[in-house]
Amino acid sequence: MTIIMNDSHLVSITQIKEFLKVGGGVSFSGKSRDEMYRWIETILSRFWYFSLRKREKTIIKKYLLKMTGYSDSQLTRLINKKRTVRVIRTTKGKRYHFKKIYTPEDVALLIKTDKAHSRLSGPATKKILVREYEVYGKKAYQQLANISSSHIYNLRTTRQYQSELGLSFEKTKPTTNPIGQRKKPEPNGCPGYIRVDTVHQGDNLEQGKKGVYHINLVDEVIQWEIVGSIEKISERFLAPLLEQLLKQFPFQIINFHSDNGSEYINRVVAELLQKLLINQTKSRPRHSNDNGLAETKNGGIIRKHFGYAYIEQRQAKAINDFYRTYLNPYLNFHRPSGFATRIFDLKKPGKYKNVYKTYLTPFEKLQSIKQPEQYLIPGMTMMLLTQFAKQMSDTEAAEQMQKAKRELFKSFRVSEHQTI
Repeated sequence: MTIIMNDSHLVSITQIKEFLKVGGGVSFSGKSRDEMYRWIETILSRFWYFSLRKREKTIIKKYLLKMTGYSDSQLTRLINKKRTVRVIRTTKGKRYHFKKIYTPEDVALLIKTDKAHSRLSGPATKKILVREYEVYGKKAYQQLANISSSHIYNLRTTRQYQSELGLSFEKTKPTTNPIGQRKKPEPNGCPGYIRVDTVHQGDNLEQGKKGVYHINLVDEVIQWEIVGSIEKISERFLAPLLEQLLKQFPFQIINFHSDNGSEYINRVVAELLQKLLINQTKSRPRHSNDNGLAETKNGGIIRKHFGYAYIEQRQAKAINDFYRTYLNPYLNFHRPSGFATRIFDLKKPGKYKNVYKTYLTPFEKLQSIKQPEQYLIPGMTMMLLTQFAKQMSDTEAAEQMQKAKRELFKSFRVSEHQTI
């Protein structure tokens, strides 16, 4: 089969990206639609399109659009066809066209109705059309009286409707918050990209009191975790605690990523991060996994050790001391975490899956990074961290942490008894 384009020298995403910048270097030898489709198939297969990340898919798609001259919607249909039936072929024969039910006169009548009522919703417009015919006896509305609400929207997209309707409509613009960039951070294997989330300990429903809040910060690359506790998540309480927690990381913080909760997306936190020269990002809509690591640690760490029962807000300081002295060192120097390895999914061709065969403590993961010293804060060295890690074994650190936790919970009960 004749290849439509001589682009066999393009074998990587980087080369495609460079080509899109400079252009040229590709010759055309075929013109038929069959040849064009086969070339698109070749490119999709050569670069394993359906297993790429979204950013890489966008580069390949821009290349196909540039070389074929197809519209974005047409190319999207061809890619979907490749995904579903695995081949892209031209279809032969004449397509069947359904007979039009609604005439240009009906569309003109709909335009007249929409102008009069300032274009209501589909169901409301349908009700008006039915009433015009059945209640007021206007025979011109006989055909439109049987229209469905959804097809009203179809008629509103026709060229006749768009050109004749004298009204202009603007979609509602959502309120945007300029604090934080809405994107997923790309650490590229470097520590310092922190994910943060809040865990509420519970409420006392009988007395109508709120419990303490836990603030969980996790590094995306090495899973170094620092946890703190706070009475309330107002700006006055949260900003000082965040500054303390961020200073407990032994490496420099580059990015701070949270969900869209108002406890983090506010002026006070933004100014704090700006003062510390930390970039701030927030989760994207309809991307529930953007902050998935922090949410996983919420269940595997905080809920496992503190459960869901109500704890008084005044215990936040004691919990904070426990975190700083016992739990945080245990998590980072003595508790192994699973690190994903991305492999091909043999059951789903063209797809990847994550397997967890590598288990390291966050400190071991930091040691495995090339030249880890370059990421540490001033005054911190790998030798100091190694000496701290060797002060006790993993089990000894766990037993010490569990003993301190039992004493902490015992103090909760004593405090509650004294209050009563």
